[in-house]
Amino acid sequence: MRALLATGVMVGVIAVSAPEPVAKDAPAVPATCPQRWGGADTGGWVPAAARVEGAGETLVPGAPVEALICAYPGLNYKPGGERPAGTRTLTTGTRAMLHDIAYLPVGSGPGACTAMGGPTTNYLIRFAYPDGSALWLGSAEEVNSCVVTTNGTVRSGAYIGRNITAAYRTGTWLPVRQTDACEGTTGRRGEEDTMVPGEPVSVTVCRQGSPTKTWPHRKYGAREAAALAGPLNARHAWKTANGCQGPPDDEGTFRLIFGYRDGPPVDIWFTSGCTPPIDNGALQADGTEELRDQIIRLAPAR
Repeated sequence: MRALLATGVMVGVIAVSAPEPVAKDAPAVPATCPQRWGGADTGGWVPAAARVEGAGETLVPGAPVEALICAYPGLNYKPGGERPAGTRTLTTGTRAMLHDIAYLPVGSGPGACTAMGGPTTNYLIRFAYPDGSALWLGSAEEVNSCVVTTNGTVRSGAYIGRNITAAYRTGTWLPVRQTDACEGTTGRRGEEDTMVPGEPVSVTVCRQGSPTKTWPHRKYGAREAAALAGPLNARHAWKTANGCQGPPDDEGTFRLIFGYRDGPPVDIWFTSGCTPPIDNGALQADGTEELRDQIIRLAPAR
């Protein structure tokens, strides 16, 4: 989940790195839950890197047939060494779980984090394959929604902690869904290369409002989505540098949520008056007056 600092400067650092190949001499994946969480941070740890083909490109490659979830509750200000509280084998929803994880952007760390102290639960998920091989995925649910998810070879800063907790409690995976049209998203593969990847079928234009209320917004179809995606993708983009310079002007901050026929949306911030104003959490870019005016025309009134 992306964050907006109190200063009004949007941040969302994701340092993208090239996937690394899985080492041929990597240790075997343990068959049972480790007796202690071995990481020093929230999420971001597995007991052994996988030797499954494709693990250097996506978090959970192929078609595993079983998912065993191990839970390690603790506190985010005293990480490391937690003991398992229990396990859960998914009885339904494994296919939906793999579908959602496949869309997560990889090669990233979490964006800017708030620093609330509180309970956290680290998770290990053991995916078993028909040929007897297996892969561990490490992640967490955390009060700041700021964790790393990894298979030991590639990692992602996308947040799925609440979904893992729900699966652990119920034995099924429920697809990731937005409850607020303007809320942050998990991110979408491809956004590290293109501001608006693929072919969106809708765009929701949100205007910054009260932090405790739903932002006012308007939703449009494929025509308007393409009309906005075109100029956004035409701008020269680079890896996000953790925010922009200067406070927003009188028009304020906008959030553009591009929806797709399948998979998660892409979430773009446009902060009018700040330089550079455009950021999708992985890339940022300069804007133009024409683009600013186009967004304002589509945005709801104050």
